[in-house]
Amino acid sequence: MRHEYDRQEASAATKLTYLIVGGGIGAILALLFAPKSGVELRGDIADATRKGLEKGRETAAHLQERAGEYYEVSREKAQELYTTASEKASELSEKAKTAAANAANPFTAAIEAGKDAYTAEKRKNESKAIAEGRASYPIVDDPEKV
Repeated sequence: MRHEYDRQEASAATKLTYLIVGGGIGAILALLFAPKSGVELRGDIADATRKGLEKGRETAAHLQERAGEYYEVSREKAQELYTTASEKASELSEKAKTAAANAANPFTAAIEAGKDAYTAEKRKNESKAIAEGRASYPIVDDPEKV
């Protein structure tokens, strides 16, 4: 969608350029065919040329400003894409390193997993033994009832 907008902007700039050039040519032709003296004609041609140059400078400045805006937006988007791609590559690299380490020595990974499972089971059983070993006394609110 943004690409279509850019194309329309470029098309508008091209149309504006053609309009200015065509207007300048038309003004010069009108001056050449107007019944005026040589001094007046040269003065009118100079005025038309000066106005055309000023309009061309204004258009060029406007186009330069728009190009600068497009450059800045494009640069920011490229930076965002680079950052995102760099982060993803880093994540994938870490995952690949982990997978390679696990695949390179599966016995070590299996032993570590076994140790972790043993430790977890031992802790679970110890907490059960501690809870079962406690004496369970009835809780009495009124000592005379006992």
